[in-house]
Amino acid sequence: MREIDFSQAQKEGKGFQFPGEFEITAIGNANAGLDKQVPALLLAIGVEVLHETLSTKLTPAGNYQSVTVTFVAVTREKYLEAHSTLRADENIRFTM
Repeated sequence: MREIDFSQAQKEGKGFQFPGEFEITAIGNANAGLDKQVPALLLAIGVEVLHETLSTKLTPAGNYQSVTVTFVAVTREKYLEAHSTLRADENIRFTM
């Protein structure tokens, strides 16, 4: 999987600003309880999760579920860690 290119972020007014609120979506197995697992994984790495923003959606066949939530990353490293932590989980196929 390709890493996010932050080279344009160094230009004034471009890219992500830290600290900041970011939305993340994890897609994985529908029976894995991702609605609870995704926030728990993010909290475990020390990022603030805005629980009121959590939303879920099942695929039409019901095999996969997407979970979207907003979190606060104080640094670019924490943002990247959030994605890599979720991707490392066996029940999560990918993140956006």
